[in-house]
Amino acid sequence: MGVATSALGQRWVQRPFLERHARAIAERLDVPLTVGQLIAGRGVSVEDAETFFRPSLRDLMPDPSSILDMTAGAQRIIRAIDAGEKIAIFGDYDVDGATSSALLVRYFAALGVDAGTYIPDRMAEGYGPNAPALLGLRGQGVDLVITVDCGTLSYEPLKAATDAGLEVIVVDHHKAEPTLPEVAALINPNRLDDDSGQGQLAAVGVAFLLTVEINRLLREAGWFKGDRREPDLRLLLDIVALGTVCDVVPLTGVNRALVTQGLKVMAQRRNAGITALSDVGRVSEAPTTYHAGFVLGPRVNAGGRVGEAGLGTRLLSTDNPMEARQIAEKLDRYNEERRVIEAEVLSEAFAQVEAEVGLEGSPDTVVIACGEGWHAGVIGIVASRLKDKYRLPALVIALENGEGKGSARSISGVDLGAAVIEAQHKGLLIKGGGHAMAAGLTVAADKVDALSTFLRDHMHTAVASATETRALKLDSIIALSGATADLIDEIDRVGPFGSGNPSPHFAIPEVDLLKADRVGENHLRCIFKSKDGNSIKAMAFRQADEPLGELLRSAIGRRFHIAGKLKKDTWAGGNKVEMTLEDVALIGAP
Repeated sequence: MGVATSALGQRWVQRPFLERHARAIAERLDVPLTVGQLIAGRGVSVEDAETFFRPSLRDLMPDPSSILDMTAGAQRIIRAIDAGEKIAIFGDYDVDGATSSALLVRYFAALGVDAGTYIPDRMAEGYGPNAPALLGLRGQGVDLVITVDCGTLSYEPLKAATDAGLEVIVVDHHKAEPTLPEVAALINPNRLDDDSGQGQLAAVGVAFLLTVEINRLLREAGWFKGDRREPDLRLLLDIVALGTVCDVVPLTGVNRALVTQGLKVMAQRRNAGITALSDVGRVSEAPTTYHAGFVLGPRVNAGGRVGEAGLGTRLLSTDNPMEARQIAEKLDRYNEERRVIEAEVLSEAFAQVEAEVGLEGSPDTVVIACGEGWHAGVIGIVASRLKDKYRLPALVIALENGEGKGSARSISGVDLGAAVIEAQHKGLLIKGGGHAMAAGLTVAADKVDALSTFLRDHMHTAVASATETRALKLDSIIALSGATADLIDEIDRVGPFGSGNPSPHFAIPEVDLLKADRVGENHLRCIFKSKDGNSIKAMAFRQADEPLGELLRSAIGRRFHIAGKLKKDTWAGGNKVEMTLEDVALIGAP
Protein backbone atom coordinates (compact mmCIF):
# COMPACT_ATOMS: atom_id res chain seq x y z
CA MET A 1 0.00 0.00 0.00
CA GLY A 2 3.05 2.21 -0.11
CA VAL A 3 3.13 2.97 3.61
CA ALA A 4 6.70 4.07 4.23
CA THR A 5 5.91 6.03 7.41
CA SER A 6 2.73 5.57 9.41
CA ALA A 7 1.13 7.54 12.24
CA LEU A 8 3.53 5.77 14.59
CA GLY A 9 6.50 6.37 12.33
CA GLN A 10 7.01 2.78 11.25
CA ARG A 11 7.13 0.90 7.99
CA TRP A 12 4.48 -1.66 7.14
CA VAL A 13 5.97 -4.84 5.74
CA GLN A 14 4.56 -8.16 4.62
CA ARG A 15 5.56 -11.05 6.88
CA PRO A 16 7.72 -13.07 4.47
CA PHE A 17 6.73 -16.54 3.28
CA LEU A 18 6.83 -18.56 0.10
CA GLU A 19 3.45 -18.96 -1.54
CA ARG A 20 4.27 -22.50 -2.61
CA HIS A 21 5.04 -23.41 1.00
CA ALA A 22 1.74 -21.90 2.12
CA ARG A 23 -0.15 -23.91 -0.50
CA ALA A 24 1.71 -27.11 0.41
CA ILE A 25 0.90 -26.58 4.12
CA ALA A 26 -2.77 -25.90 3.36
CA GLU A 27 -2.95 -29.05 1.24
CA ARG A 28 -1.16 -31.22 3.81
CA LEU A 29 -3.37 -30.02 6.67
CA ASP A 30 -6.54 -29.84 4.56
CA VAL A 31 -7.18 -26.24 5.64
CA PRO A 32 -7.95 -23.01 3.76
CA LEU A 33 -5.06 -21.21 2.10
CA THR A 34 -5.34 -18.38 4.66
CA VAL A 35 -4.33 -20.81 7.40
CA GLY A 36 -1.47 -22.11 5.28
CA GLN A 37 -0.24 -18.57 4.72
CA LEU A 38 -0.35 -17.75 8.43
CA ILE A 39 1.60 -20.88 9.36
CA ALA A 40 4.17 -20.36 6.59
CA GLY A 41 4.57 -16.74 7.70
CA ARG A 42 5.67 -17.95 11.12
CA GLY A 43 8.64 -19.77 9.61
CA VAL A 44 7.11 -23.22 9.99
CA SER A 45 8.28 -25.72 7.38
CA VAL A 46 5.94 -28.00 5.47
CA GLU A 47 7.36 -30.97 7.40
CA ASP A 48 6.73 -29.35 10.81
CA ALA A 49 3.31 -27.91 9.96
CA GLU A 50 1.33 -30.84 11.40
CA THR A 51 3.08 -30.62 14.77
CA PHE A 52 2.67 -26.84 14.86
CA PHE A 53 -0.99 -26.91 13.87
CA ARG A 54 -1.98 -29.78 16.16
CA PRO A 55 0.49 -29.51 19.07
CA SER A 56 0.39 -32.51 21.39
CA LEU A 57 2.41 -33.45 24.43
CA ARG A 58 2.96 -36.87 22.88
CA ASP A 59 4.89 -35.26 20.01
CA LEU A 60 6.51 -32.31 21.77
CA MET A 61 7.16 -33.47 25.34
CA PRO A 62 10.92 -33.51 26.02
CA ASP A 63 12.62 -36.08 28.18
CA PRO A 64 12.69 -34.33 31.59
CA SER A 65 16.00 -36.01 32.42
CA SER A 66 17.64 -34.07 29.57
CA ILE A 67 17.60 -31.03 31.88
CA LEU A 68 20.58 -31.00 34.21
CA ASP A 69 19.89 -32.05 37.81
CA MET A 70 16.29 -33.01 36.99
CA THR A 71 16.77 -36.69 37.89
CA ALA A 72 18.91 -35.86 40.91
CA GLY A 73 16.26 -33.45 42.17
CA ALA A 74 13.47 -35.96 41.63
CA GLN A 75 15.44 -38.67 43.44
CA ARG A 76 16.06 -36.37 46.42
CA ILE A 77 12.35 -35.54 46.62
CA ILE A 78 11.43 -39.24 46.52
CA ARG A 79 13.85 -39.93 49.39
CA ALA A 80 12.19 -37.15 51.36
CA ILE A 81 8.75 -38.63 50.69
CA ASP A 82 9.83 -42.13 51.68
CA ALA A 83 11.53 -40.88 54.85
CA GLY A 84 8.58 -38.72 55.87
CA GLU A 85 10.68 -35.56 55.75
CA LYS A 86 8.97 -32.19 55.95
CA ILE A 87 8.90 -30.43 52.56
CA ALA A 88 8.24 -26.74 51.89
CA ILE A 89 7.90 -24.85 48.63
CA PHE A 90 9.40 -21.35 48.43
CA GLY A 91 7.77 -19.53 45.52
CA ASP A 92 7.90 -16.16 43.85
CA TYR A 93 4.94 -13.81 44.29
CA ASP A 94 4.04 -13.44 40.59
CA VAL A 95 1.80 -15.69 38.47
CA ASP A 96 4.63 -17.98 37.39
CA GLY A 97 5.66 -18.43 41.01
CA ALA A 98 2.08 -18.91 42.22
CA THR A 99 1.27 -21.48 39.55
CA SER A 100 4.56 -23.32 40.10
CA SER A 101 3.92 -23.45 43.85
CA ALA A 102 0.30 -24.53 43.48
CA LEU A 103 1.24 -27.19 40.93
CA LEU A 104 3.71 -28.82 43.33
CA VAL A 105 1.29 -28.53 46.27
CA ARG A 106 -1.39 -30.30 44.24
CA TYR A 107 1.01 -32.95 42.99
CA PHE A 108 2.36 -33.73 46.44
CA ALA A 109 -1.18 -33.86 47.82
CA ALA A 110 -2.02 -36.46 45.16
CA LEU A 111 0.91 -38.50 46.52
CA GLY A 112 -0.41 -38.11 50.05
CA VAL A 113 2.23 -35.56 51.04
CA ASP A 114 1.30 -32.28 52.74
CA ALA A 115 3.84 -29.76 51.46
CA GLY A 116 3.95 -26.31 53.03
CA THR A 117 4.45 -23.08 51.13
CA TYR A 118 6.25 -19.81 51.73
CA ILE A 119 5.68 -16.82 49.45
CA PRO A 120 7.82 -13.79 50.41
CA ASP A 121 6.27 -10.37 50.80
CA ARG A 122 7.28 -8.19 47.85
CA MET A 123 7.63 -5.04 49.92
CA ALA A 124 9.21 -6.41 53.09
CA GLU A 125 11.38 -9.23 51.70
CA GLY A 126 11.76 -8.62 47.99
CA TYR A 127 12.35 -11.19 45.27
CA GLY A 128 13.76 -14.63 45.88
CA PRO A 129 14.94 -16.64 48.87
CA ASN A 130 16.19 -14.75 51.89
CA ALA A 131 18.14 -16.17 54.82
CA PRO A 132 15.68 -15.25 57.63
CA ALA A 133 12.80 -16.97 55.82
CA LEU A 134 14.81 -20.10 55.04
CA LEU A 135 16.19 -20.33 58.56
CA GLY A 136 12.66 -19.82 59.86
CA LEU A 137 11.48 -22.81 57.82
CA ARG A 138 14.36 -24.85 59.22
CA GLY A 139 13.30 -23.85 62.69
CA GLN A 140 9.83 -25.19 61.95
CA GLY A 141 11.30 -28.59 61.19
CA VAL A 142 11.46 -28.35 57.40
CA ASP A 143 14.05 -30.72 55.93
CA LEU A 144 13.80 -29.91 52.23
CA VAL A 145 12.90 -26.64 50.49
CA ILE A 146 12.04 -26.46 46.79
CA THR A 147 12.36 -22.94 45.40
CA VAL A 148 10.27 -22.22 42.30
CA ASP A 149 10.73 -19.32 39.85
CA CYS A 150 13.65 -18.07 41.94
CA GLY A 151 16.91 -19.10 43.53
CA THR A 152 19.40 -19.36 40.67
CA LEU A 153 21.40 -16.32 41.81
CA SER A 154 20.61 -16.50 45.55
CA TYR A 155 24.10 -17.45 46.68
CA GLU A 156 24.21 -16.12 50.24
CA PRO A 157 20.68 -17.10 51.37
CA LEU A 158 21.08 -20.63 50.02
CA LYS A 159 24.49 -20.99 51.68
CA ALA A 160 22.95 -19.91 54.97
CA ALA A 161 20.25 -22.56 54.52
CA THR A 162 22.81 -25.26 53.70
CA ASP A 163 24.97 -24.33 56.68
CA ALA A 164 21.88 -24.73 58.89
CA GLY A 165 21.29 -28.25 57.58
CA LEU A 166 18.42 -27.33 55.25
CA GLU A 167 18.64 -28.96 51.84
CA VAL A 168 17.41 -26.96 48.85
CA ILE A 169 16.32 -27.84 45.33
CA VAL A 170 16.08 -24.89 42.93
CA VAL A 171 13.47 -25.04 40.15
CA ASP A 172 13.89 -21.94 38.01
CA HIS A 173 14.22 -20.53 34.48
CA HIS A 174 15.96 -17.20 34.96
CA LYS A 175 19.36 -16.35 33.53
CA ALA A 176 22.25 -17.98 35.33
CA GLU A 177 25.92 -17.18 35.84
CA PRO A 178 28.85 -19.60 35.46
CA THR A 179 29.02 -20.07 39.24
CA LEU A 180 25.92 -21.63 40.80
CA PRO A 181 24.77 -21.90 44.41
CA GLU A 182 25.74 -25.15 46.15
CA VAL A 183 22.41 -26.93 46.56
CA ALA A 184 21.08 -30.47 46.32
CA ALA A 185 19.91 -29.81 42.75
CA LEU A 186 19.63 -26.74 40.56
CA ILE A 187 17.08 -27.46 37.83
CA ASN A 188 17.14 -24.63 35.31
CA PRO A 189 17.29 -25.13 31.53
CA ASN A 190 18.92 -21.69 31.29
CA ARG A 191 22.01 -22.81 33.18
CA LEU A 192 25.02 -22.08 31.01
CA ASP A 193 26.04 -25.76 31.12
CA ASP A 194 22.58 -27.09 30.22
CA ASP A 195 22.15 -28.25 26.62
CA SER A 196 18.58 -29.57 26.84
CA GLY A 197 17.29 -26.85 24.52
CA GLN A 198 14.34 -26.14 26.84
CA GLY A 199 15.28 -22.60 27.83
CA GLN A 200 11.92 -21.26 26.61
CA LEU A 201 10.09 -22.92 29.50
CA ALA A 202 8.48 -20.84 32.24
CA ALA A 203 9.22 -21.96 35.79
CA VAL A 204 5.82 -23.68 35.92
CA GLY A 205 6.84 -25.67 32.83
CA VAL A 206 10.05 -26.77 34.55
CA ALA A 207 8.05 -27.70 37.66
CA PHE A 208 5.66 -29.73 35.52
CA LEU A 209 8.57 -31.66 33.99
CA LEU A 210 9.79 -32.31 37.52
CA THR A 211 6.47 -33.99 38.39
CA VAL A 212 6.75 -36.06 35.20
CA GLU A 213 10.21 -37.24 36.25
CA ILE A 214 9.11 -38.01 39.81
CA ASN A 215 6.15 -39.97 38.47
CA ARG A 216 8.42 -41.93 36.15
CA LEU A 217 10.86 -42.86 38.91
CA LEU A 218 8.06 -43.85 41.29
CA ARG A 219 6.44 -45.96 38.59
CA GLU A 220 9.70 -47.75 37.83
CA ALA A 221 10.19 -48.44 41.54
CA GLY A 222 6.72 -50.01 41.81
CA TRP A 223 5.60 -47.29 44.22
CA PHE A 224 2.08 -47.09 42.81
CA LYS A 225 0.34 -50.15 44.19
CA GLY A 226 -2.47 -50.91 46.58
CA ASP A 227 -4.06 -47.63 47.66
CA ARG A 228 -1.37 -45.56 45.96
CA ARG A 229 -2.74 -44.25 42.67
CA GLU A 230 -0.60 -42.52 40.10
CA PRO A 231 -1.53 -38.82 39.80
CA ASP A 232 -3.07 -37.77 36.49
CA LEU A 233 -0.68 -35.00 35.50
CA ARG A 234 -2.97 -33.85 32.70
CA LEU A 235 -5.24 -32.32 35.35
CA LEU A 236 -2.44 -29.88 36.26
CA LEU A 237 -2.17 -28.45 32.77
CA ASP A 238 -4.65 -25.61 33.38
CA ILE A 239 -2.26 -24.24 36.00
CA VAL A 240 0.69 -24.77 33.65
CA ALA A 241 -1.06 -22.89 30.84
CA LEU A 242 -1.88 -19.95 33.12
CA GLY A 243 1.70 -19.52 34.32
CA THR A 244 3.21 -20.04 30.88
CA VAL A 245 1.02 -17.42 29.22
CA CYS A 246 1.39 -14.85 32.00
CA ASP A 247 5.18 -15.08 32.10
CA VAL A 248 5.22 -14.18 28.38
CA VAL A 249 7.61 -16.97 27.40
CA PRO A 250 7.60 -18.03 23.73
CA LEU A 251 4.67 -20.23 22.75
CA THR A 252 6.92 -22.51 20.76
CA GLY A 253 7.99 -26.12 21.22
CA VAL A 254 6.52 -27.86 24.23
CA ASN A 255 5.11 -24.55 25.54
CA ARG A 256 2.69 -24.57 22.61
CA ALA A 257 1.42 -28.01 23.58
CA LEU A 258 1.26 -27.16 27.29
CA VAL A 259 -0.88 -24.09 26.62
CA THR A 260 -3.08 -25.72 23.96
CA GLN A 261 -3.90 -28.69 26.17
CA GLY A 262 -4.00 -26.58 29.33
CA LEU A 263 -6.68 -24.27 27.94
CA LYS A 264 -8.80 -27.33 27.20
CA VAL A 265 -8.46 -28.47 30.81
CA MET A 266 -9.21 -24.92 31.99
CA ALA A 267 -12.47 -24.98 30.01
CA GLN A 268 -13.54 -28.04 32.04
CA ARG A 269 -13.54 -25.86 35.17
CA ARG A 270 -11.90 -28.54 37.34
CA ASN A 271 -9.73 -26.18 39.37
CA ALA A 272 -11.86 -24.42 41.98
CA GLY A 273 -9.56 -21.39 42.09
CA ILE A 274 -9.42 -20.81 38.34
CA THR A 275 -13.20 -21.34 38.16
CA ALA A 276 -13.83 -18.75 40.89
CA LEU A 277 -11.43 -16.30 39.28
CA SER A 278 -13.10 -16.78 35.90
CA ASP A 279 -16.49 -16.05 37.47
CA VAL A 280 -15.21 -12.93 39.21
CA GLY A 281 -13.63 -11.80 35.94
CA ARG A 282 -16.87 -12.52 34.03
CA VAL A 283 -15.28 -15.01 31.65
CA SER A 284 -18.33 -16.53 29.98
CA GLU A 285 -16.66 -18.27 27.03
CA ALA A 286 -14.01 -20.90 26.42
CA PRO A 287 -10.80 -19.47 27.90
CA THR A 288 -8.07 -18.26 25.57
CA THR A 289 -4.60 -16.86 26.04
CA TYR A 290 -6.26 -13.43 26.27
CA HIS A 291 -8.32 -14.49 29.30
CA ALA A 292 -5.27 -16.09 30.93
CA GLY A 293 -3.02 -13.09 30.32
CA PHE A 294 -5.38 -10.17 30.80
CA VAL A 295 -8.23 -11.37 33.03
CA LEU A 296 -6.99 -14.14 35.30
CA GLY A 297 -3.28 -13.29 35.51
CA PRO A 298 -3.58 -9.68 36.72
CA ARG A 299 -5.87 -10.79 39.54
CA VAL A 300 -3.49 -13.53 40.68
CA ASN A 301 -0.66 -10.99 40.51
CA ALA A 302 -2.60 -8.42 42.53
CA GLY A 303 -2.06 -10.31 45.78
CA GLY A 304 1.71 -10.09 45.42
CA ARG A 305 1.61 -6.50 44.17
CA VAL A 306 -0.59 -4.72 46.70
CA GLY A 307 -2.14 -7.35 48.95
CA GLU A 308 -1.20 -10.68 50.49
CA ALA A 309 1.61 -12.42 48.61
CA GLY A 310 0.41 -15.97 49.20
CA LEU A 311 -3.18 -15.52 48.01
CA GLY A 312 -2.50 -16.63 44.44
CA THR A 313 -0.95 -19.90 45.55
CA ARG A 314 -3.75 -20.53 48.04
CA LEU A 315 -6.38 -19.84 45.39
CA LEU A 316 -4.88 -22.25 42.86
CA SER A 317 -4.23 -24.93 45.50
CA THR A 318 -7.64 -25.17 47.14
CA ASP A 319 -10.40 -27.62 46.24
CA ASN A 320 -12.96 -25.78 48.37
CA PRO A 321 -15.30 -23.73 46.10
CA MET A 322 -16.36 -21.46 48.98
CA GLU A 323 -12.77 -20.66 49.96
CA ALA A 324 -11.86 -20.17 46.30
CA ARG A 325 -14.71 -17.71 45.82
CA GLN A 326 -13.68 -15.70 48.88
CA ILE A 327 -10.03 -15.52 47.78
CA ALA A 328 -11.00 -14.66 44.19
CA GLU A 329 -13.19 -11.78 45.37
CA LYS A 330 -10.39 -10.51 47.61
CA LEU A 331 -7.94 -10.67 44.70
CA ASP A 332 -10.43 -8.81 42.52
CA ARG A 333 -10.59 -6.00 45.11
CA TYR A 334 -6.79 -5.91 45.32
CA ASN A 335 -6.69 -5.67 41.53
CA GLU A 336 -8.91 -2.59 41.61
CA GLU A 337 -6.68 -1.09 44.28
CA ARG A 338 -3.67 -1.90 42.11
CA ARG A 339 -5.24 -0.02 39.19
CA VAL A 340 -5.59 3.16 41.26
CA ILE A 341 -2.03 2.99 42.59
CA GLU A 342 -0.69 2.17 39.13
CA ALA A 343 -2.46 5.18 37.59
CA GLU A 344 -0.86 7.52 40.14
CA VAL A 345 2.66 6.16 39.65
CA LEU A 346 2.23 6.04 35.87
CA SER A 347 1.17 9.69 35.77
CA GLU A 348 4.22 10.74 37.79
CA ALA A 349 6.55 8.57 35.69
CA PHE A 350 5.23 10.01 32.43
CA ALA A 351 5.56 13.54 33.78
CA GLN A 352 9.14 12.84 34.84
CA VAL A 353 10.19 11.48 31.45
CA GLU A 354 8.36 14.25 29.55
CA ALA A 355 10.12 16.85 31.68
CA GLU A 356 13.44 15.42 30.48
CA VAL A 357 12.71 14.86 26.77
CA GLY A 358 9.68 17.06 26.08
CA LEU A 359 6.16 16.12 25.08
CA GLU A 360 7.17 15.10 21.58
CA GLY A 361 10.65 13.83 22.43
CA SER A 362 11.97 10.42 23.32
CA PRO A 363 14.90 9.02 25.29
CA ASP A 364 17.66 7.74 23.03
CA THR A 365 18.24 4.26 24.48
CA VAL A 366 16.45 3.38 27.72
CA VAL A 367 13.47 5.01 29.44
CA ILE A 368 14.26 5.41 33.13
CA ALA A 369 11.93 6.79 35.79
CA CYS A 370 12.68 6.92 39.51
CA GLY A 371 10.50 8.12 42.34
CA GLU A 372 10.57 8.34 46.12
CA GLY A 373 7.68 6.49 47.74
CA TRP A 374 6.41 4.83 44.56
CA HIS A 375 4.70 1.51 45.26
CA ALA A 376 7.11 -1.26 44.28
CA GLY A 377 4.18 -3.56 43.52
CA VAL A 378 3.19 -1.67 40.36
CA ILE A 379 6.51 -0.57 38.90
CA GLY A 380 6.65 -3.56 36.54
CA ILE A 381 3.35 -2.58 34.97
CA VAL A 382 4.45 1.06 34.74
CA ALA A 383 7.66 -0.06 33.03
CA SER A 384 5.55 -1.93 30.49
CA ARG A 385 3.49 1.20 29.80
CA LEU A 386 6.63 3.31 29.32
CA LYS A 387 8.05 0.65 27.01
CA ASP A 388 4.85 0.66 24.96
CA LYS A 389 4.73 4.45 24.70
CA TYR A 390 8.35 5.04 23.72
CA ARG A 391 8.97 1.62 22.16
CA LEU A 392 12.25 1.37 24.08
CA PRO A 393 13.42 -0.71 27.05
CA ALA A 394 12.14 0.84 30.26
CA LEU A 395 13.24 0.74 33.90
CA VAL A 396 11.16 2.08 36.80
CA ILE A 397 12.69 2.40 40.27
CA ALA A 398 10.82 2.87 43.54
CA LEU A 399 13.01 4.54 46.18
CA GLU A 400 12.60 4.12 49.91
CA ASN A 401 15.06 4.52 52.78
CA GLY A 402 18.06 4.96 50.52
CA GLU A 403 17.38 1.88 48.43
CA GLY A 404 15.61 1.40 45.13
CA LYS A 405 13.64 -1.58 43.86
CA GLY A 406 13.53 -1.61 40.09
CA SER A 407 11.56 -3.46 37.46
CA ALA A 408 12.44 -3.37 33.77
CA ARG A 409 10.82 -4.46 30.51
CA SER A 410 12.53 -4.81 27.14
CA ILE A 411 11.78 -4.79 23.44
CA SER A 412 12.40 -7.59 20.97
CA GLY A 413 16.07 -7.95 20.14
CA VAL A 414 17.43 -6.43 23.37
CA ASP A 415 18.51 -8.83 26.15
CA LEU A 416 17.65 -6.95 29.31
CA GLY A 417 18.46 -9.76 31.74
CA ALA A 418 22.03 -9.97 30.49
CA ALA A 419 22.45 -6.21 30.93
CA VAL A 420 21.21 -6.36 34.52
CA ILE A 421 23.55 -9.23 35.38
CA GLU A 422 26.45 -7.27 33.87
CA ALA A 423 25.48 -4.25 35.96
CA GLN A 424 25.70 -6.41 39.06
CA HIS A 425 29.15 -7.60 38.02
CA LYS A 426 30.16 -3.93 37.77
CA GLY A 427 29.15 -3.41 41.39
CA LEU A 428 26.21 -1.15 40.51
CA LEU A 429 23.49 -3.33 42.05
CA ILE A 430 22.75 -4.90 45.40
CA LYS A 431 21.14 -7.74 43.46
CA GLY A 432 19.48 -8.29 40.11
CA GLY A 433 18.45 -10.84 37.51
CA GLY A 434 15.83 -11.81 34.98
CA HIS A 435 15.52 -12.91 31.39
CA ALA A 436 15.65 -11.27 27.97
CA MET A 437 12.35 -9.40 28.15
CA ALA A 438 12.03 -8.61 31.87
CA ALA A 439 14.28 -8.10 34.86
CA GLY A 440 14.24 -6.97 38.46
CA LEU A 441 16.90 -5.32 40.58
CA THR A 442 17.77 -3.65 43.85
CA VAL A 443 20.05 -0.62 43.77
CA ALA A 444 21.42 1.84 46.32
CA ALA A 445 19.91 5.29 45.84
CA ASP A 446 23.32 6.88 45.37
CA LYS A 447 24.09 4.53 42.45
CA VAL A 448 20.94 5.15 40.39
CA ASP A 449 22.65 7.73 38.19
CA ALA A 450 25.64 5.45 37.57
CA LEU A 451 23.29 2.57 36.76
CA SER A 452 21.37 4.74 34.31
CA THR A 453 24.57 5.78 32.55
CA PHE A 454 25.78 2.18 32.38
CA LEU A 455 22.52 0.84 30.92
CA ARG A 456 22.37 3.56 28.27
CA ASP A 457 25.96 2.91 27.21
CA HIS A 458 25.77 -0.88 27.46
CA MET A 459 22.50 -1.25 25.56
CA HIS A 460 22.95 1.51 22.99
CA THR A 461 24.10 -0.68 20.10
CA ALA A 462 21.45 -3.37 20.66
CA VAL A 463 18.65 -0.81 20.98
CA ALA A 464 19.81 1.09 17.90
CA SER A 465 19.82 -2.13 15.88
CA ALA A 466 16.38 -3.18 17.18
CA THR A 467 14.76 0.20 16.49
CA GLU A 468 16.38 0.64 13.08
CA THR A 469 14.72 -2.51 11.81
CA ARG A 470 11.40 -1.82 13.55
CA ALA A 471 8.40 -2.41 11.36
CA LEU A 472 4.81 -3.53 11.69
CA LYS A 473 4.71 -7.01 10.22
CA LEU A 474 1.47 -7.71 8.39
CA ASP A 475 0.22 -11.18 7.61
CA SER A 476 -2.13 -10.08 4.86
CA ILE A 477 -4.00 -7.23 3.22
CA ILE A 478 -7.75 -7.78 3.09
CA ALA A 479 -10.73 -5.81 1.88
CA LEU A 480 -13.11 -4.71 4.60
CA SER A 481 -15.72 -7.07 3.14
CA GLY A 482 -13.29 -9.94 3.80
CA ALA A 483 -13.11 -9.25 7.56
CA THR A 484 -15.71 -11.87 8.47
CA ALA A 485 -16.44 -14.15 11.40
CA ASP A 486 -15.43 -17.10 9.21
CA LEU A 487 -11.99 -15.54 8.76
CA ILE A 488 -11.65 -15.19 12.55
CA ASP A 489 -12.48 -18.88 12.94
CA GLU A 490 -9.71 -19.72 10.48
CA ILE A 491 -7.25 -17.42 12.28
CA ASP A 492 -8.02 -18.99 15.66
CA ARG A 493 -6.98 -22.39 14.35
CA VAL A 494 -3.38 -21.14 14.21
CA GLY A 495 -3.42 -20.28 17.95
CA PRO A 496 -2.74 -20.22 20.80
CA PHE A 497 -1.23 -16.79 20.27
CA GLY A 498 1.32 -15.02 22.39
CA SER A 499 5.06 -14.47 22.56
CA GLY A 500 6.72 -16.45 19.77
CA ASN A 501 3.45 -16.89 17.88
CA PRO A 502 1.96 -13.39 17.61
CA SER A 503 -1.67 -12.80 16.74
CA PRO A 504 -1.95 -12.16 13.00
CA HIS A 505 -1.97 -8.54 11.86
CA PHE A 506 -4.02 -7.44 8.89
CA ALA A 507 -4.17 -4.23 6.90
CA ILE A 508 -7.45 -2.92 5.50
CA PRO A 509 -6.88 -0.31 2.77
CA GLU A 510 -8.79 2.84 1.89
CA VAL A 511 -11.49 3.22 4.54
CA ASP A 512 -13.13 6.47 5.64
CA LEU A 513 -13.13 7.45 9.31
CA LEU A 514 -16.73 8.18 10.37
CA LYS A 515 -16.35 8.49 14.15
CA ALA A 516 -13.60 8.63 16.78
CA ASP A 517 -15.01 8.76 20.31
CA ARG A 518 -13.10 8.67 23.56
CA VAL A 519 -14.22 5.81 25.82
CA GLY A 520 -13.07 4.56 29.22
CA GLU A 521 -9.56 5.40 30.34
CA ASN A 522 -7.72 6.90 27.39
CA HIS A 523 -9.24 4.57 24.76
CA LEU A 524 -10.61 5.54 21.36
CA ARG A 525 -13.52 3.84 19.59
CA CYS A 526 -13.59 4.43 15.84
CA ILE A 527 -15.94 3.53 13.03
CA PHE A 528 -14.49 3.08 9.54
CA LYS A 529 -16.45 2.58 6.30
CA SER A 530 -15.30 1.28 2.92
CA LYS A 531 -16.39 2.48 -0.54
CA ASP A 532 -18.76 -0.48 -0.89
CA GLY A 533 -20.65 0.42 2.29
CA ASN A 534 -19.16 -2.09 4.75
CA SER A 535 -18.16 -0.76 8.15
CA ILE A 536 -16.05 -1.93 11.11
CA LYS A 537 -15.55 -0.84 14.71
CA ALA A 538 -11.91 -0.35 15.67
CA MET A 539 -10.55 0.16 19.18
CA ALA A 540 -7.32 2.03 19.87
CA PHE A 541 -6.50 1.11 23.46
CA ARG A 542 -4.62 3.64 25.62
CA GLN A 543 -4.18 5.88 22.57
CA ALA A 544 -6.72 8.69 23.02
CA ASP A 545 -4.10 11.13 24.28
CA GLU A 546 -1.25 9.74 22.20
CA PRO A 547 -0.23 10.87 18.69
CA LEU A 548 -2.26 8.08 17.08
CA GLY A 549 -5.41 9.12 18.93
CA GLU A 550 -4.85 12.82 18.30
CA LEU A 551 -4.49 12.16 14.58
CA LEU A 552 -7.69 10.14 14.43
CA ARG A 553 -9.73 12.66 16.38
CA SER A 554 -8.55 15.46 14.11
CA ALA A 555 -9.22 13.62 10.86
CA ILE A 556 -12.91 12.68 10.91
CA GLY A 557 -14.04 12.18 7.31
CA ARG A 558 -10.52 11.50 6.01
CA ARG A 559 -9.42 8.28 4.33
CA PHE A 560 -6.97 5.86 5.97
CA HIS A 561 -5.19 2.58 5.61
CA ILE A 562 -5.65 0.80 8.96
CA ALA A 563 -3.75 -2.10 10.52
CA GLY A 564 -4.28 -4.30 13.53
CA LYS A 565 -5.67 -7.52 14.93
CA LEU A 566 -9.16 -8.82 14.15
CA LYS A 567 -11.52 -10.37 16.68
CA LYS A 568 -15.16 -11.24 16.99
CA ASP A 569 -17.48 -8.71 18.59
CA THR A 570 -19.97 -10.92 20.41
CA TRP A 571 -21.65 -8.12 22.36
CA ALA A 572 -25.38 -8.78 22.82
CA GLY A 573 -25.09 -12.08 20.98
CA GLY A 574 -23.71 -10.52 17.81
CA ASN A 575 -21.21 -12.09 15.47
CA LYS A 576 -19.54 -9.04 13.95
CA VAL A 577 -15.82 -8.41 13.57
CA GLU A 578 -13.87 -5.56 15.13
CA MET A 579 -10.25 -4.48 14.89
CA THR A 580 -7.77 -3.65 17.62
CA LEU A 581 -5.84 -0.83 15.98
CA GLU A 582 -2.07 -1.08 15.98
CA ASP A 583 -1.37 1.72 13.49
CA VAL A 584 -2.93 3.86 10.76
CA ALA A 585 -1.71 5.74 7.70
CA LEU A 586 -3.51 8.86 6.54
CA ILE A 587 -3.93 8.78 2.77
CA GLY A 588 -2.76 11.96 1.12
CA ALA A 589 -0.64 13.03 4.09
CA PRO A 590 2.66 14.70 3.15
